[in-house]
Amino acid sequence: MKFLSHCAFCSIVPPYMLQKLAESNDPQIRDRAIATLAVISRARTLRAAMSQTINATSAAPSVPVAKVRRVFDCEGTSDLSRKIVMQENDPPSGDIAVREAYDYAGITWDFYNTVFDRNSIDNRALTIVSSVHYSENGQGFDNALWNGQQMIYGDGGELFGRMTQCLDVVGHELTHGITQYSAGLPYQGQSGALNESMSDVFGVVVRQWHEQQNDPTTANWLVGDKLLLTGAALRSLKAPGTANPDDPQPAHMKDYVNLPNTAAGDYGGVHYNSGIPNHAFYLAAVAIGKPAWETAAKIWYITLTQRLRGDTDFIKCANETISVARDFFDDSTAVKVTQAWIDVGVITQAIGPVASLGMAAAMPSPAAQTSATATQTAQTVAVVKEKPAKTAASKKKRPKR
Repeated sequence: MKFLSHCAFCSIVPPYMLQKLAESNDPQIRDRAIATLAVISRARTLRAAMSQTINATSAAPSVPVAKVRRVFDCEGTSDLSRKIVMQENDPPSGDIAVREAYDYAGITWDFYNTVFDRNSIDNRALTIVSSVHYSENGQGFDNALWNGQQMIYGDGGELFGRMTQCLDVVGHELTHGITQYSAGLPYQGQSGALNESMSDVFGVVVRQWHEQQNDPTTANWLVGDKLLLTGAALRSLKAPGTANPDDPQPAHMKDYVNLPNTAAGDYGGVHYNSGIPNHAFYLAAVAIGKPAWETAAKIWYITLTQRLRGDTDFIKCANETISVARDFFDDSTAVKVTQAWIDVGVITQAIGPVASLGMAAAMPSPAAQTSATATQTAQTVAVVKEKPAKTAASKKKRPKR
């Protein structure tokens, strides 16, 4: 087991949105964004330190399966343990953020335990700790994040709503912890984009499972749906690049974003390029046709926890999901997973697992062409509908490809 390293922005609001806000002419918006970026930078330091002191170990003795949650109220400070306000089996709190942090952590725990037989985040009954109403230097906190040990939630502000309100956001961040305790996936380049993608995938599937959205063709594939006060979402697995006017995610390798491995470059574009494997999962789930948690998510979960280790890339992940689909399901399922990776441009040759399935060529499917057309149309409509805004954050800008 290798622990997550260099995880600079394991938070739900991507840094490109925060960096734009930090350039705002509105001092309140600017200061909140700068404060939020400072918190994320400290979280990176903590995670890096943990990765050096807690490393690969042999299998630990099994422990009793137990769901244990604790919620602290920071009371508008940066003190994560300022006041404990809710523990396992306590009566519901009158504070909605406390209830949401507690309930959604429990639903995420239930999902992983019920569907994958996992015993909490570390698979060894780790207590899920959450701190709500966090504020950095009195400036608030426009994000939710897993800091390597626990969850931290801000209250949002003028642009974002309450960070505890979306089940998929909670599932996304807690999945960063599962990645930390399994594959590692260093937070840079394609391995970092896969780290982000796994969190988006399982955050969305947790919500679909809880709401019993059984049909992948009609299920909600948005991440942070309505988290923005404008009513927009943060990202879309169905149509990357269309969730909001500032959404720069590509859905295909031809639009892969090459950025420097720096904080300003989103460590190689981990929040940008995660749109590509995100879309591959969506296409695979729709092609398989069953509830996403029954087959597609199981393939991705086994790949994450058993087949991927450390620094890896999209092709490695694609080949492993294809192998898992064949090993745990059947050739028909593996072909559908293969086609999904072909359709996003990750697989371009009929070699390896693709050749072994008897697929003569790596050709896009008609379904992918239809999806690409719909995505392009949605992106065009989003740009046309965009209205002039008061801050730099509202201007649609895409990085140079």
